Amino acid sequence: MLIGVPKEIKNHEYRVGMTPVSVREAVMHGHKVMVQKGAGLGIGAMDADYEKAGATLHDSAAEIFAKAEMIVKVKEPQAAERAMLREGQILYTYLHLAPDPEQTKDLVKSGAICIAYETVTGPRLGSLPLLAPMSQVAGRMSIQSGAHCLEKAQGGRGMLLGGVPGVAPAKVVILGGGVVGTNAAAIAIGMGADVVIIEKSPDRMEELVARFGTGLKTLYSTQGAVEEECAGADLVIGGVLIPGAAAPKLVTKRMLKDWKPGSVLVDVAIDQGGCAETSKATTHAEPTYVVDGVIHYCVANMPGGVARTSTYALNNVTLPLALQIADKGVTKALTDNPHLLAGLNVCKGKVTYEAVAKDLGYTYVDPRKALAA
Repeated sequence: MLIGVPKEIKNHEYRVGMTPVSVREAVMHGHKVMVQKGAGLGIGAMDADYEKAGATLHDSAAEIFAKAEMIVKVKEPQAAERAMLREGQILYTYLHLAPDPEQTKDLVKSGAICIAYETVTGPRLGSLPLLAPMSQVAGRMSIQSGAHCLEKAQGGRGMLLGGVPGVAPAKVVILGGGVVGTNAAAIAIGMGADVVIIEKSPDRMEELVARFGTGLKTLYSTQGAVEEECAGADLVIGGVLIPGAAAPKLVTKRMLKDWKPGSVLVDVAIDQGGCAETSKATTHAEPTYVVDGVIHYCVANMPGGVARTSTYALNNVTLPLALQIADKGVTKALTDNPHLLAGLNVCKGKVTYEAVAKDLGYTYVDPRKALAA
């Protein structure tokens, strides 16, 4: 199979779909890889590294989109990239379609076969192995970003997250005890903050307490608990997730009036539309804005800020499935692997992921039927 790796063009996105190590593996499997010049510079991978791995270098993304059978990316295709997709071409990347009707419309129109990393499942119930490493990164980054925003020079309350002897630490409230919440808690507790996780699953709360001990408080998720805890928080982390669907709006605009002036909301769920009514996607260039005295940090590609770590962590989980697709062909690979099939969001003009279809008003088509069409 001819695999194409274009340079990412989203604002301050430095990750790349395949590392030179991944390219070498694909070549060893008998495939050809096209890489756009400069695609790996953000992670310190030079064009010469890709050539040594067996890739061919190309000047433009247009050439790669025109020739490659499978496009491997990191972030959702931007409008200019979507316009280059063609019927039957495989797109393998993060998509986050539920809050993005324009992207969904373009992908449907293209006729491409679009596999979303974030909905590929794993053998363990509820696991999302291609989303997990970026959720780990984003969860950890959410605390360091939030701590920075709490500094007075950034408009925050002027608090040190862990406090000092004789001065209370900051209170961190984490909405959701999944991968994002767990990793955020690990960093926040390590920095000495007062940490509360609000979570729906009693089993998950038991797991969190077993892991972190008395350094972590857990509360069952109710609207009352969210309102009360967030009102007393210095830093709130939004880490809720419904796979493939828009994030629930746990934080309303009305609630912000009760929050402390200069407190911070880091909405890691922004890729799926955000868990606050006041959240809107920002970039690393302008990461924050203020609503009712509350600093909102809503960068939609947080892991792009630590591109090298993120890219290698991502390739660890995306490469094996990319090789399955290339080795077997997309139809057989998806048919043979139900976990990979769960990643199929759009196929030959049909929406094949139920939560996306429901949120955006499309008719849901079973992915196997769409593939066979």
